[in-house]
Amino acid sequence: MIKAAIVSLSILGITIAHESHAQSRISSGPHQGLWYNTLPGDGGTQADSVFSGISTFGRLPYHPCLSSDDEEYDIAFLGAPFDTGTSYRPGARFGPSGIRQGSRRLNLYGGYNVPLQANPFTSEMKILDCGDIPVTSYDNEWAIQQIEEGHNSVLMRKPFTDADKAGLSRAGKTLPRVITLGGDHTITLPLLRSINRAYGPVTVIHFDSHLDSWKPKVFGGSPSKVASINHGTYFYHAAMEGLLKNDTNIHAGIRTTLSGPSDYENDGYCGFEIVEAREIDTIGIEGIIRKIRERVGTENPVYLSIDIDTLDPACLDGLNFIGADIVEVAPAYDTNAEHTTMAAADVLYEVLTIMVKGGPLSIGGKRSNEL
Repeated sequence: MIKAAIVSLSILGITIAHESHAQSRISSGPHQGLWYNTLPGDGGTQADSVFSGISTFGRLPYHPCLSSDDEEYDIAFLGAPFDTGTSYRPGARFGPSGIRQGSRRLNLYGGYNVPLQANPFTSEMKILDCGDIPVTSYDNEWAIQQIEEGHNSVLMRKPFTDADKAGLSRAGKTLPRVITLGGDHTITLPLLRSINRAYGPVTVIHFDSHLDSWKPKVFGGSPSKVASINHGTYFYHAAMEGLLKNDTNIHAGIRTTLSGPSDYENDGYCGFEIVEAREIDTIGIEGIIRKIRERVGTENPVYLSIDIDTLDPACLDGLNFIGADIVEVAPAYDTNAEHTTMAAADVLYEVLTIMVKGGPLSIGGKRSNEL
């Protein structure tokens, strides 16, 4: 027994020494400079090759937030690979992975955003990529519940910063923000249901070519409750469920065909104002920005939803963004140059910078509407 114990301790000692030596070799070996270093300039990020490592958004740290709550964060990226609510071309289930692939170069040169004068990758706020919500492709009702609960699980946690300060949520606590990678636009309904549990009715800024507030009858009558929820009707359901703050919501970039003039009347009934794409020719960019700001206000909690068929929300710095999504990115219909996924990544880079520049959503601390 004693001899066996001595042998076991010897083996344990050798193992510990070997592991210690291996860790020492990995962390301080003579060739570390070949693989890991930092970029020159104003606080550049780690400059390992843009082509190496797993794909996270902007090469941010990864943590499986749905299976572990060990990590705290201020902003989380979360994928929702769902596309069985689309009316024409599915494929957006591959959007989250495509957007991450398209985002690899975002901090290649350090990540400093010149127009917004901030670097979202070097701030004191903690930002993670939480991976994807496991979403079934066989049952829309179940998938929508998975998305709502997955998002809510990531949302309803103590943030890394200002966890003890009062915030904008219903409970008066500061919460992290979640940026969701879609997915077809149906996912915004379960996301708003999750947001409602945290904040109550919220203001929505919706960048899209389409209204997405159609009554279910427009889509072939939508013969069942499940079929009535799709990527063209989710705002109708959100309005009927009381998820939207009255008379503060706005579409921007609308240029779609309609089933008839009544579609606009129904959209107003759902609580939206419309900025059409062609208005850029009459009131210009500044006029559009003014209309959005006047409609939304600076005090309301704002949710930002972006369809990739309309771009560039970077003009909206200074609002209380509590969360965002980007949707309808379908890499299978992209070119080999990955223009769409890279454009989606660039849009979210702007959104992320706005959130980081605004600071945590705490009352008494620096907030986006105080900048």
